[in-house]
Amino acid sequence: MKILVTGGAGFIGSHIAEELVSHKQDVRILDNFSAGKLKNIRHFEKKVELLEGNISDKATVDDAVKGCNYIFHQAAMVSVEESIKNPVKTWDINIKGTLLVLGAASRMGVKRVVLASSAAVYGDTLALPKREDGALNPKSPYGESKHINEMNAEKYLKDFKLQTVCLRYFNVYGPRQDPDSPYSGVISKFVSAALRKERPIIYGDGEQTRDFVFVKDVVKANLLAMSEKKAAGQVFNIGTGTETSINSLWKEIKKQTKSKLVPIHKAPREGDIRRSFASIVKAGKVLKYRPEYSLEEGLKYTIEWIKENSS
Repeated sequence: MKILVTGGAGFIGSHIAEELVSHKQDVRILDNFSAGKLKNIRHFEKKVELLEGNISDKATVDDAVKGCNYIFHQAAMVSVEESIKNPVKTWDINIKGTLLVLGAASRMGVKRVVLASSAAVYGDTLALPKREDGALNPKSPYGESKHINEMNAEKYLKDFKLQTVCLRYFNVYGPRQDPDSPYSGVISKFVSAALRKERPIIYGDGEQTRDFVFVKDVVKANLLAMSEKKAAGQVFNIGTGTETSINSLWKEIKKQTKSKLVPIHKAPREGDIRRSFASIVKAGKVLKYRPEYSLEEGLKYTIEWIKENSS
């Protein structure tokens, strides 16, 4: 059985690829290394087939998909901020790239494609927790691109009988999330700031909330989505079901890093959502998904990794 991981040298993709390798699967990675890093896969690079190329190039995608039974589609431009600055690039990578993957998969007999979607599809809808059958109101080109990808996945299932599963990731964090990237997650930024003894930046009053989910739990959800027969054609929230404010997050990181720094507050960012946390009831029932890592535990592993990999 051959499995393709697009964006497989990236933060989440490299963890998925590594887990598949640990299960003795035949893994192919497609990555253009714009965000992914060779060091993320260095320790298992010789156990995978690595293709370097762009997800928005048809010939590259066709080559990557050929001979594969399953696909984990992680390649994307993931920054809300960058998508607002450059919506055309967002659509080219996220929408065109996904259509090329779905098209090649349907032509080449792939059994199932598991797609990375996002909680950004919900936007600032008032209903909490966010449920898969709730209203969608994406506030950024990034969120819009993920919503369109979900609709296209559904279309390929109905029209071409290609099994697809979409996973709406909430705020994923963990080792290999680059703290030096201007678009990295708030946790890696906060930890990096604390370790460098630099005051962290909080946008707005810090009472905005998120559902922070450890990357190992996200990997588990992906593997369950690949193997569970009843998952085909469905969309699932992947989070923890716990609402955490940015201020509370900093308090925990401050505690674990023994920092005494006081945050700098700046104006709220365009496209930011006020409150967000997942209902994971559906994922629990259908996928048997149960997050294993508490925020405290996940932060411990993340802080250790950033300490070891700080330049």
